[in-house]
Amino acid sequence: MKAATAKQIRDELKDRTETELREIVLRLSRFKKENKELLSYLLFEAHHEEDYIQTIKSHIDEKLLEINTSNGYYAKKAIRRILKETKKFIRYSGNKETEVAILIHFCKSLQETHPKLMSNKIVRDIVKRQIVLIKVRISTLHEDLQYDYQRELNDVDY
Repeated sequence: MKAATAKQIRDELKDRTETELREIVLRLSRFKKENKELLSYLLFEAHHEEDYIQTIKSHIDEKLLEINTSNGYYAKKAIRRILKETKKFIRYSGNKETEVAILIHFCKSLQETHPKLMSNKIVRDIVKRQIVLIKVRISTLHEDLQYDYQRELNDVDY
């Protein structure tokens, strides 16, 4: 089955009634966890971006504390998993400021909670890639925000 384009979907949704749209959204939420998470964000958290950011930051902190540092392989794998989940939450928001704030927090928290892991080349490379991405995103923000986030980014060692 070939998926329809975004324009085709948009045009089709214009012709549907409110009840039909509600049924479509509820049916869509049943199929994938990500659909349900995105719908939850849009309905409950999109209006409170700062609370959403704080929730994600605390989630990152919890997950980083759970990392098994006795084995480097498992630690790297856990860091990648946390980063993948973090990127998923960032994608839900779609806000560049949110992305910058969360990624800076990820890098800082990783360094604070597991400084020993930063000696591992793969972990350092993960952090370096995120910092490059952060710098690119910062360059697209307003000048005042650029200055604030750049100062915050300077606290991250890599």
